[in-house]
Amino acid sequence: MSEKPVEYRLEDINLGQRKQFAVKITESMINDFTKISGDYNSLHMEEEYAIETPFKKRVCHGMLLASFFSRLVGMYIPGKNALYFSQSLNFISPCFINDEVIVEGEVIDKSIATRIITMKTTIHNEAGKCLVDGIAKVIVRQ
Repeated sequence: MSEKPVEYRLEDINLGQRKQFAVKITESMINDFTKISGDYNSLHMEEEYAIETPFKKRVCHGMLLASFFSRLVGMYIPGKNALYFSQSLNFISPCFINDEVIVEGEVIDKSIATRIITMKTTIHNEAGKCLVDGIAKVIVRQ
């Protein structure tokens, strides 16, 4: 990996600060996540099964999408000084193979006393439909 995390300190982070990035969901990602997680649910892995569901095709694991919040926190806000404290998740709409998603975080609170920033976290598809949202709390170690 050639990208290095940013190194925000608590005093460098401002309310309203945002970061977003795009990710294309591939079949390879789903296959790799399946191996790591052990979740071989037919909805994710079998086209013949998925076509009979209301979704009509294979659905990306919600937790695969949510894992991109780790990149958001560990690489961008706050980056190197991050220690994930908590993350709430709401799985709102499905994501499919070859969808491009936009992962975004916005700082909505900052506590000097606890050194915790609170971020609104969202993942949208290309059409702007929210797929996953939640709230992240992150300790800023420096």
